[in-house]
Amino acid sequence: MRPAGPDPFAAFGLPGVPGTDAFWAAVTTPVAVPDGDGWATLFLRRGARAATIVFESWSDPVPLRRWGDTDCWYAEVRMPERLRVTYQFQVGDEVYADPCNPAGAGGDRSLAATPDAPAQPHWPPVGAADVLPLPSTRLRWTSERLGGRRTVRVHPVGGGGPLVLLLDGDDWLYLHPAAAAFDSAFGCGEMPPVTLVFLPARDREGEFGCRPALWEAVRDELLPLVAGSGVRADPGRTVVAGQSLGGLSALYAALEFPELVSLVACQSASLWWTPDAADRADPLGGPVGGTLAARLRARPDLSGLRIAFDVGEHETRMLPHCALVEALAEQAGATVRVSRSASGHDRAGWRHALLRDVAWALG
Repeated sequence: MRPAGPDPFAAFGLPGVPGTDAFWAAVTTPVAVPDGDGWATLFLRRGARAATIVFESWSDPVPLRRWGDTDCWYAEVRMPERLRVTYQFQVGDEVYADPCNPAGAGGDRSLAATPDAPAQPHWPPVGAADVLPLPSTRLRWTSERLGGRRTVRVHPVGGGGPLVLLLDGDDWLYLHPAAAAFDSAFGCGEMPPVTLVFLPARDREGEFGCRPALWEAVRDELLPLVAGSGVRADPGRTVVAGQSLGGLSALYAALEFPELVSLVACQSASLWWTPDAADRADPLGGPVGGTLAARLRARPDLSGLRIAFDVGEHETRMLPHCALVEALAEQAGATVRVSRSASGHDRAGWRHALLRDVAWALG
């Protein structure tokens, strides 16, 4: 953080006297200005108590400083080039979205992007108080293989088409408006008709590891349920889209259930995963590429697969794991697309790649 001058807000072009009602009425933050090879970014909060900015998978928490004896708290954060990140304000044990920022992700998160971060045109701005509309088709899935019940939402885009299984489906329902984004991309001619299936996770670590139970349940229980819902879908061209552990699971499904999954869009896949990784002090410090790299070294025939890989360019420790698996998949015959997003390990940066890579997977 740069030293505060007599008015630390002047360089950001904010009008009015900090802490006055006129000042707050005119403020929309964060605001970024060039700073060397990055951006100085100003965050503001109005309140009586001290607070901290908590970023998702990018930076250590940053405390806000009080401006004099006003209700204005601020922090100037240096951000690198090309970054989109999720953050929250934390006051004591409570977390909430930034009231000065109109771009939210659910009720307690906000999104910040440096001015040079690529646009995400199909994702409508969502405020923290907004309630996202839910797809009207709701399936109650009681799984014998996985145990328990879960609600699966289904949304036909452009009348419906190939199935797109969105792992961590509740995040794409309640935090980020995926149904609206896919509709927009279809309306602009950037997405073919598809049928979105929002698949929630009950136990991410247990279900998304390299184990067959989830995909046996999808094959034997969920897909017949979707087929009986009356929503038009083409299960013969199923895309699985997942992020982090979900990305690992999507790629595992393509390797082990090729009759079920031949098209994959994975962002920041946890390709460091091995069965004992969670027990290590440093889960990412094990064999490069983890279990899936070992599987791919056996050179299975992947000539029928299309796999889109994406990882955040700020995820420096993830990059070696991803690069190795990307190369091995291509050597095994898969048609591979590789890209890097302007983010860390963060759904805010995965949103554009999700749309682009699903469309690419479907050719």
